[in-house]
Amino acid sequence: MFSIFKSNPIKKLQKQYEAKLEQAMFCQRNGDIKSYSQLSFEADALYKQILELKSNS
Repeated sequence: MFSIFKSNPIKKLQKQYEAKLEQAMFCQRNGDIKSYSQLSFEADALYKQILELKSNS
């Protein structure tokens, strides 16, 4: 009945994923390859969680 008030975890993860990718892009532009690779790895983990949630729903 009140499902419209529940937050969508996929949307929240999607925003986090996009933010990590943007941070990674800025690190890459500044030449900080170590931070770029770490942020890309974290973004990949978020993407896998998003795919898992989409496949379960």
